[in-house]
Formats: sequence, C-alpha cells, structure tokens
Amino acid sequence: MPDLPYSYSALEPYIDRRTMEIHHDKHHAGYVKNLNSVLPDGKDSELPGILSRPGNLPEDIRQKVINHGGGTYNHSLFWTYMSPVQNPAGDKLKAALTDTFGNPDAFIEKFSAVARSHFGSGWTWLVMTPQGLSITETDNQDCPLSIGQTPLLGIDIWEHSYYLKYQNRRADYVDAWVKIINWSQVEVNFLKAAGH
Repeated sequence: MPDLPYSYSALEPYIDRRTMEIHHDKHHAGYVKNLNSVLPDGKDSELPGILSRPGNLPEDIRQKVINHGGGTYNHSLFWTYMSPVQNPAGDKLKAALTDTFGNPDAFIEKFSAVARSHFGSGWTWLVMTPQGLSITETDNQDCPLSIGQTPLLGIDIWEHSYYLKYQNRRADYVDAWVKIINWSQVEVNFLKAAGH
C-alpha cells in the first residue's frame, strides 16, 4: 500500500481532503487487502506481469485478481498522475501528443470527452499501444495491461473519486482533474514505454 506522494489536502480545491482520505485509506486499502487474501504470497512488484497475462491465472481466482489486482495497481498509478504543483509536458511528450491528437490541448479535450461519457464505473486512459499513443477506457478496475497496452495517464471515474465534492457532476470533476495532471510523471511513463 503506497503512501500518497503529497498530503491529503494538497490537491484542493480540485480534489478535497475527505475524498482523498476515503479514496486512499478505504478504497485503495480495500483492494490491497482483498488482493492479499486471494494471492497471499504475491509480491507487488509482480502485479504488472500478472495483470499482463490474466489468462495464466487459475480460473477460480482469475476474476478476483483482475478486480482487486487492477484496483491495487490502477490506484498506485493514479496517485502519481496528480500533482499539487503545475508542471508542463516535456518536449518529447508534447511532440507525441501533437502527432497523435493535433496538440496537447486537443488531447485534453478528447481525453476529457471520453471520461465524461464513460458509462458506469471505470477509467479513462492515455496508453501506449504497438501503434502509438491512444485514448482508451476500461470498465470497473480492468487494467490496460490486460489488453496489451501500457498506461501512461489515467483518471478514475468511479463515483467514489468525486461524489463528496461534485455529487453527480462528473464533467465538473473531469474538468477540475485535468488541471492537476502531473505531466512530469506522464513524461517519464511515456519515455519508458517508448524505449527512450
């Protein structure tokens, strides 16, 4: 269970302290606890490999590992995708976003539109695929690794991520969330995935 890389209140006014406390200490902790009950000898460092090949898991625990392992891994990434300090995307990431989406602002518009319109609980992601950058979405706690994609950035659009502050206004949450993207981390993720 990773600690937050900032204080619970550091992302205010975009994400409130109480939401961060519940989201990290209850929801994320719950996924970790449930995963450990399914894979008591599992190691956190092995989770990406496990999620990359869910078909290798025994059938009787496969869906539980997908659910709780995805919830554990997705949230561990999620905290790093946000920052209380604004930092712009680096030149290589900007160039890649421009090549794929037109420019970084156009990426944000498309990413936000997908997040706002996702039906039910899940995630919206910027991923690296064999063909390059793409925006995708997953249901529940499914992870892009399970479909051969590398997550670079992801927004949690389960209601527990925003309901205390935004109630049913997911669009307001998405519009606020993109203002606290940790572009430095996204750049690191992109460069690693691109083999730089």
